[in-house]
Amino acid sequence: MTTDGKPRVSARRTRLGAALGCAVLTVAAGALSVSAPAQSLQERLSDTEQKLETVDRREGVLTTEISAASEEISALQVEVADLRNREATLAAELAQKQAELEQAQARLEELRDRLRRAIVILEDRLVAIYKSGEPDLISVILESDGFDDLLERTEYLQRLEEQDSSIVDRVRELRNEMRVTVETVKAARDSIARRKQELEALRADLEQQTAALAAARDRQQAALSDVRAQQEELEGDLSDISEQIEKQLGTSGGGTLPAGPIQGGQSGFIWPVNGPVTSGFGWRWGRMHEGIDIGVPSGTPIRAAKSGTIVLASAYGGYGNYTCIDHGGGLSTCYAHQSSFARTSGSISQGSVLGYVGCTGHCFGDHLHFEVRINGSAVDPLGYL
Repeated sequence: MTTDGKPRVSARRTRLGAALGCAVLTVAAGALSVSAPAQSLQERLSDTEQKLETVDRREGVLTTEISAASEEISALQVEVADLRNREATLAAELAQKQAELEQAQARLEELRDRLRRAIVILEDRLVAIYKSGEPDLISVILESDGFDDLLERTEYLQRLEEQDSSIVDRVRELRNEMRVTVETVKAARDSIARRKQELEALRADLEQQTAALAAARDRQQAALSDVRAQQEELEGDLSDISEQIEKQLGTSGGGTLPAGPIQGGQSGFIWPVNGPVTSGFGWRWGRMHEGIDIGVPSGTPIRAAKSGTIVLASAYGGYGNYTCIDHGGGLSTCYAHQSSFARTSGSISQGSVLGYVGCTGHCFGDHLHFEVRINGSAVDPLGYL
């Protein structure tokens, strides 16, 4: 698997695909002395490639999951850092309120002392009133010697009442100020303490989630290591099978392969089969012929003109057995009228055999119908071959 998540296509697997094509051609040419072993090797090759494709997909899934977990862990770590900053701010606010509370407690002691003194004054005044039997307003009027004396006695009585009221009011004000000061500071301190506790609980929960995600990511990375070890083992198996195929081909004494050597084209393409173009691209018999026909015998192996991913391999109307390969960037190639498929899914390297020439669907003789499409629209394949 590459860093962009696409399946890896190693040189060994490309070489092996070419070797398999040679083995099949040898069997088709009549090399009976190696046909049974080659068939067995072909089955082993197919099974191993399927396993490797499964492992490749598993690697892609694990890589995606690990990447997603890492991103989520990073996001949670940012949240934890933000909560720690908010906790520090609240801790500073709490310390400030604690200092204010201590100042309020000192002020409270002062207020209590003044309140005690005011209460003593009030008590002394009440005792004095009780002992002196101070006259009420009627007594003052009756005992006054004239109007001037009445005014003086009345004014004196009013001053006594005002003094008594002032003492009582001062006691009440001191008591209320004590209560308000203590309740205000205590409420602020309790509120900050609660907020700080809530943030600590939230931070602990986020840290727990982070730890759980990290543990899951570690397990996924361990599984990924196992998957990559399986990939290496399967790649080794493919290499061994390739060597065995090549050895059997070397001892078979087989002649020229029906498909012929790989013939290069343009734009990184190769010819899917070697043969004459019997019908070109364009209008034919009143309808558009969206490819070219290459005349080759039945059973001729068909090679992938370019590396890509098989997106279609099935019977498809007049095309018969039809394979399409996506090469990326909107470019695709298609191969019609095959007698049978060699590959039906997964990535395929350039030169690997995907099927065999035949005459399935609507046709008048064995040949390969080959198409090149850009964003689904057919273009002349000879511009690429």
